[in-house]
Amino acid sequence: MGLISLLFSNPGMFLVLAVLLLYSIIAHEVAHGWVANLFGDDTAKHYGRLTLNPASHIDPVGLLMLFIVGFGWAKPVPVNYYKLGNSRLALMSVSLAGCAANILIAIIALFLLQFTEVSASPAFSTPLTILVRINIILGALNLIPIPPLDGSKILMSLLPHDAQQNLARLEPYGFFILAILLFTGLLNPAIRFMQNVIYGFISLLFSLFT
Repeated sequence: MGLISLLFSNPGMFLVLAVLLLYSIIAHEVAHGWVANLFGDDTAKHYGRLTLNPASHIDPVGLLMLFIVGFGWAKPVPVNYYKLGNSRLALMSVSLAGCAANILIAIIALFLLQFTEVSASPAFSTPLTILVRINIILGALNLIPIPPLDGSKILMSLLPHDAQQNLARLEPYGFFILAILLFTGLLNPAIRFMQNVIYGFISLLFSLFT
């Protein structure tokens, strides 16, 4: 879903979405660093990445992709996995943190949309609806177990050591594999599946607490 057209048709809406979506990808990276810090790795803190200041996180290409195709990325937060003490729980928690941040943002936006005053006003409902969609896309994409996506690290936390090493060897080629799969549409079924899982999880939460 491209958003660049909004810059000319509705500059105010574009500005609102630019801020919301920028902080969505920043929150993803800060969450990785924050959880890593909880488990004893202060690398992100040392490099000043536990901040919401966009200057510390922006990747120009990733930001451009966010507005052209509907998902993007910030500069990856550095994580020293040796400082995590070879803990599978730490590896899984740090890897899940970014996706969890995006899902939480989507949940907050959906919660706000439950109020009639919000849902009845396009000035609020339109950016919140787009915010939900893009954060769920970001969460779904990152859960796919292809290096360097977070899903590959989550999978590593569950695999025996030899299998971890084999998966890690794909990382230098992961971006190209990912780009080809996205360009050809071969990854779309996996993204849709992950989106459905996330929507199902959110629906369950809302049914339990509303």
